Amino acid sequence: MAKMEFIPKWIAWEITGRCNLNCIHCRSASSISSDEGEFTLERAKWFIDEMVGFCSPVVVLTGGEPLLRPDIFDIARYGTEKGLRMCLATNGTLVTPEVCKKIKESGIKMVSLSLDGSTPEIHDNFRRQPGAFEASVKAARLFKEHGIEFLINSSFTKRNIRDVENVYRLAKSLGATAWYLFMIVPVGRGEEVLAELIDAAQYEEILRWHYHLEKKEREMLVRPTCAPHYYRILAQMAKEEGESLKRRSLKFSTGGAKGCVAAQLIAFVDCHGDVKPCSYFPLAAGNVFEKGFKDIWFNSKLFNELRDFKAYKGRCGQCEYINVCGGCRARAYAYYGDYMAEDPHCSYVPLRMRKGLARKVKD
Repeated sequence: MAKMEFIPKWIAWEITGRCNLNCIHCRSASSISSDEGEFTLERAKWFIDEMVGFCSPVVVLTGGEPLLRPDIFDIARYGTEKGLRMCLATNGTLVTPEVCKKIKESGIKMVSLSLDGSTPEIHDNFRRQPGAFEASVKAARLFKEHGIEFLINSSFTKRNIRDVENVYRLAKSLGATAWYLFMIVPVGRGEEVLAELIDAAQYEEILRWHYHLEKKEREMLVRPTCAPHYYRILAQMAKEEGESLKRRSLKFSTGGAKGCVAAQLIAFVDCHGDVKPCSYFPLAAGNVFEKGFKDIWFNSKLFNELRDFKAYKGRCGQCEYINVCGGCRARAYAYYGDYMAEDPHCSYVPLRMRKGLARKVKD
């Protein structure tokens, strides 16, 4: 494929490594004593100029907890002035009426909020912080009160998977624009909950439940995240039911019925300037302080390997749904040490492999 077919549409930018929580699944193992990072305000403005030099992505200011930075709204305002759609990802604990006022003044268009349980007992256990649930709910109500669009991200393991429907209903009742169901990738502190990850069969069951949920939900966008084989399930079930594959999308979406878009439409830039395919991928393609972001995006070995679907291995490499799914490259690396390997959380056996097995049995 031509290089210009891959243009960044969505960039997650870690503007600080510091966080006031110690959540069990944190991809970066952030804490209040973590490194702030290399992006001073001037360097942040320089990087925004780097981005707008060749693309115009949605930019999500994340962390750590980005509201710990006193100049976060200066960064957001500069991005807005440069024509970027600036967004914010927060755990909600530092949201106040004054923060809401600054969010609106800086031009931030969307805020993502974390909610991993429908009760304080479940959410606070997941976040390892008493009061985290009440803080998130309060933040959602403040966003609603101040006319700030927000979406809710919910991460699940065995410890809270039975609460998934209740969390969905809570997100809707709070007035979220969207609800994203996250399937955890075991990196950072997430490696500590490796034994708690749901297995491939239950994963499939949850995604099939989500298919039916999405069919009936008309008021709020619902979408699984870090679950690329949902789009294989989507194609299969739509075909079974004679449904159209036309997808609804919102203006903040990366767009289209497509699974993993790491290094294709999205990237993650950590607080030290390392550019990675996504926030759960531990390997860097380059550093923006050493090479230009454009150069890294188009010319890095890592990014170009991930765009070569024909080189994928195992079941992913044989799968007829490779172009709509792609498998999770971060999970493949976490489990096998090979980001081109098959997705360990997908139970599907490709048609080509089934036919090959059938021929062997027949012979």
